[in-house]
Amino acid sequence: MIKINGINQKINNINLLEYLLSCGYNTKVIAVELNGKIIKKSEFEHITLRSGDSVEIVSFVGGG
Repeated sequence: MIKINGINQKINNINLLEYLLSCGYNTKVIAVELNGKIIKKSEFEHITLRSGDSVEIVSFVGGG
């Protein structure tokens, strides 16, 4: 299981970029933290999510 934004997901060994795109995230306006470390956008396609990982995905919202 992988914990994504506080919710356990029954997924394993999935590419981070593929996961984000399959969930409809615009990768240009999000930040991803994996196991307490901020991940650079250029690394998304090189990371495989594995059982026990903890992922936080946040979107940037503009406004005033």
